[in-house]
Amino acid sequence: MENAEEEKRLDIKTDPEAVKAQALWFGIGPGARVLDVGCGPGKTTALLHDLVQPDGEALGVDIAESRISYARSFYGGKNGIDFQVTDVRLPMNDLGQFDFIWVRFVLEYYRVGALDIIKNISANLKPGGYMCLLDLDYNCLSHWEMPPALEAIVIKTMLYTQENYNFDLYAGRKFYAHLYDLGFEDISVNVMPHHLIYGELQPSDEFNWMKKLEIGSQKSPNIFKDYPGGIESCLSDFKTFFRDPRRFTYSPLILCKGRKPLPKGTKKTI
Repeated sequence: MENAEEEKRLDIKTDPEAVKAQALWFGIGPGARVLDVGCGPGKTTALLHDLVQPDGEALGVDIAESRISYARSFYGGKNGIDFQVTDVRLPMNDLGQFDFIWVRFVLEYYRVGALDIIKNISANLKPGGYMCLLDLDYNCLSHWEMPPALEAIVIKTMLYTQENYNFDLYAGRKFYAHLYDLGFEDISVNVMPHHLIYGELQPSDEFNWMKKLEIGSQKSPNIFKDYPGGIESCLSDFKTFFRDPRRFTYSPLILCKGRKPLPKGTKKTI
């Protein structure tokens, strides 16, 4: 999804009330130190920062310098919040320890390598702290009633990203097994809608989805050669479908949390 407007897309599509509800399900609250992995433009980090006040801290990390620059400009400058350019595939010894590590819409970009990332960032989680994983399942594939030719193109495009760009259409369903295999305890799972689009189309949804298809078409141009009218016609047909208030689009969001075990011989406190 890298493009000149990616920071804007990520910022616009983030629903503050949804993020707060998800964070509360994970148990994030006042006084906690939270690491926001793949923080993007920083909006989610800022929301987490609000939830851990007073006395809590939120650190957002992202591999892209442009996104960290955006985050610092729009969401930095307050006590207890910071942003840092970091590759979470590498050891992060300089970041310290956290009560919660929040990983939202990151592992979908690592169909191969997601488990290694979770294992790596676990080193920064305090014993007894919680790993918080959030991602979609059946990503971008559920629409009704989409014209068959258009639906076939959407499916082909998503499968192409999976095979050629390490994207994972089914990242969310794997989280329980990942935490189980890494020895996390007290694992809990929740499912809620992320995309739930019907009736009149919101401008933020139109911008987000048209940008998805635009960038997807650029990444996989050969897929569109057999579509009547090519890429431009496909984009126009999708916009027509998406603006129809009869249309129904959804994607399930899977939340999974697990507690990092205490060292052997440590007694739990109540």
